[in-house]
Amino acid sequence: MSSSIDAKFGLHKKYKGLEKNVWVEFVAFVAEHKDVLNLGQGFPDFHPAEHVTAALAKICSNSGDPLLHQYTRSYVRIFILSSFDLRLQLHKKMTTQGHKRLVDALAKMYGKLINREINPMTEVLVTVGAYGSLFATFMSMIGPGDEVILIEPHYDCYRPIVLLAGGKPVHISLKPTKPNDTTSGAWTLDMKELEALFNQNTKIIVVNTPNNPLGKVYNRKELTEIGDLCKKHNVVCIADEVYEMNVFPEYEHVRMASLPGMWERTITVGSSGKAFSLTGWKTGWSYGPANLMKNLFVAHQSCVYTCNTPCQEALAIAVEKEIPLLGTKDSFFYQLGADLKMRCDIFAKSVVRAGFVPIMPEAGAFLCANWKPLESKVDLSSEKDEYLDYRFAKWYAKKWKVLGIPPSAFYSEPHKRECEYLIRFCFYKKEETLARADDLLTKWADANNIAP
Repeated sequence: MSSSIDAKFGLHKKYKGLEKNVWVEFVAFVAEHKDVLNLGQGFPDFHPAEHVTAALAKICSNSGDPLLHQYTRSYVRIFILSSFDLRLQLHKKMTTQGHKRLVDALAKMYGKLINREINPMTEVLVTVGAYGSLFATFMSMIGPGDEVILIEPHYDCYRPIVLLAGGKPVHISLKPTKPNDTTSGAWTLDMKELEALFNQNTKIIVVNTPNNPLGKVYNRKELTEIGDLCKKHNVVCIADEVYEMNVFPEYEHVRMASLPGMWERTITVGSSGKAFSLTGWKTGWSYGPANLMKNLFVAHQSCVYTCNTPCQEALAIAVEKEIPLLGTKDSFFYQLGADLKMRCDIFAKSVVRAGFVPIMPEAGAFLCANWKPLESKVDLSSEKDEYLDYRFAKWYAKKWKVLGIPPSAFYSEPHKRECEYLIRFCFYKKEETLARADDLLTKWADANNIAP
């Protein structure tokens, strides 16, 4: 009986080849090896900003509006019925894809950041994490024969969603171009190689800035050159800017949608998980021109339809607080970037003392480190994974108790060996955790006679 059920109800062919997931694998690894210090996944191990969680706590008490606990649509409906202009508000109800207070706040914030008016009802979408925005964009705009240019390294979900949508991923890699420059900004694209990938089937290019895992912040010249190719070949850009609020103070985040002629062909993706360190809230968003966003609305309403209302209300309050502070040192976002830089510098010193060569990020919560200089001190014979970085990550965690993520997870099959001597660590941890990391890395250095 079971064999006949398996034969008929096995995993559908559209998911074949997508079974492996680095996060599923390494979460299981941590569960099995409980003594390991997990610096793999990108989340802090301390409480997020109190003003954000306090807003949610107040909403979740029984002293506020009871409809904030119901469907986002239900809340909007009450707003509609109380309006004098029922016809206008019914139109708004049909086009609002998110809690009204949040889409209003996001439209005002990004309108200020890119210097244009954004319609909250037709040009903003709230989704289940940034992942939801990516899913809605790919599924609504990609089909058989369509090509999507993906710049490696990139977040691992891009390729699977493009394939599920029936599209063809086309890959190009950032490469270090300055031998003595160990910053992530030294990793650049060959623009001639990039232009050669554009053709009549190219529909989308995805630009992740700041980049995960490198922490590279694309500069204005790089983004302008990519944007010019989009305009020349009539291609849409998905600007995955989820780390936009994690930029270190000395660097500038340029938004693709702010560049001349790019608003019309850019979908920008953001995340509360990164902006407010609330990965567990799984609330993200996207914004762009109405004629493109309407496609995402259809995919979104056909999947999860809407997101949880209490978190949206709390985030709206937090975003509203930030709007007048943008660009100042009083802004939570500025302070977040400065805090990340401080923790990065602390962790980088530990990594260097342990013999790794860090690629210093310009933003984000991650530091990639090259372990090639340590190769003679490493014995990976006990590990059976195909790729060297997977073997190193698991061996180092088992033997020296510090876990990172293998960056080949962020590359396509033909390019996975480009990063085989790298490992990605998350440094956005409390200072006690960073001190423990330093102790463990020091033990490794002392045991292997690595000079400071």
